[in-house]
Amino acid sequence: MKEVTVQELKQKMDNNEDFQLIDVRETFEYETSNLNGENIPLGGILIEADKIATDKPVIVQCRSGKRSAAAVMQLEQLGFTNLYNLKGGILAWQEAFDPNMPVY
Repeated sequence: MKEVTVQELKQKMDNNEDFQLIDVRETFEYETSNLNGENIPLGGILIEADKIATDKPVIVQCRSGKRSAAAVMQLEQLGFTNLYNLKGGILAWQEAFDPNMPVY
């Protein structure tokens, strides 16, 4: 599985690179704090797979990297080849860039 670090994600954001960010946490988690990705909870990821880009990199994130890794594995079964798991999830982002970000 391909992964990106939070540092690589921030660089892509700062450079305005063309990619899609998918947050697979539950809606209430997303509402607590998010990185402005599209919220598609893990339970519905296969049902909503049509919302996921196939023509550019897609970074999948969750709280710690475990659910997003599961999402990447499920989507790769459908033939996606452009997916990257965010290593460490939003917890790693908080630690590296935003210590005041509320996470649970």
